[in-house]
Amino acid sequence: MLIKVFGAAVQGIDATLITIEVNSSRGCMFYLVGLPDSAVKESHQRIISALQVNGYKIPTSNLVVNMAPADIRKEGSAYDLPLAIGLLGANGTISSEKFPHYLLMGELSLDGSIQPIKGALPIAIKAREDGFKGLIIPQQNAREAAVVNQLKVYGVSNIKEVIQFFNNERELAPTIVNTREEFYAQQSNFEFDFADVKGQENVKRALEVAAAGGHNLIMVGAPGSGKSMMAKRLPSILPPLSLGESLETTKIHSVAGKL
Repeated sequence: MLIKVFGAAVQGIDATLITIEVNSSRGCMFYLVGLPDSAVKESHQRIISALQVNGYKIPTSNLVVNMAPADIRKEGSAYDLPLAIGLLGANGTISSEKFPHYLLMGELSLDGSIQPIKGALPIAIKAREDGFKGLIIPQQNAREAAVVNQLKVYGVSNIKEVIQFFNNERELAPTIVNTREEFYAQQSNFEFDFADVKGQENVKRALEVAAAGGHNLIMVGAPGSGKSMMAKRLPSILPPLSLGESLETTKIHSVAGKL
């Protein structure tokens, strides 16, 4: 029996669709192919423990898991959830009817709880671009991903919720975020304010000219002369970002895990 589940790989600040193919046949071996790194290979042990704790059995048949495209290196533990769902779908524990409509990502703990991931925003943007109906990710990442319009984002905290959702035993509530309201509320919210700087009139004048004209700026000086202090406060006098520019910047923070 061949099952397909969908995830995503973050490369730079953009995401690439990853198709997880699981083939179940007679035997008792487990093979994971498609250029996975050590963290992805270790997912097998986390999945076994998570399923056992929650009362589900790992398939005992011969399982071949392919992560396509096979020429892209798969890194990190965020593939635990789609891999687990694919394995359960291959042996018929859960229904695979909804699999083509949802993209899944999440790291599993040994007790089945789902841990946050990095890059939820570019993953959500990719899910919308590829026409998925919804995105299932850890609860901690739900608001981050929900800023993407025209995509239902479901935050989950345990693998049992996902299994019951695919078996039509429970409904998941989508996370709703008013993107424009959130964007405009943060337009003038800065950690450091340029108005706090006292003195340094020549440097302040140079920063104002650079900010107004969109010029490059190089700071040279002895340690403690105020270079970092001034640079941290420069964003507070820059022209406001557009919504598109703001999302592009937020993708960088998302991939770095700084949100």
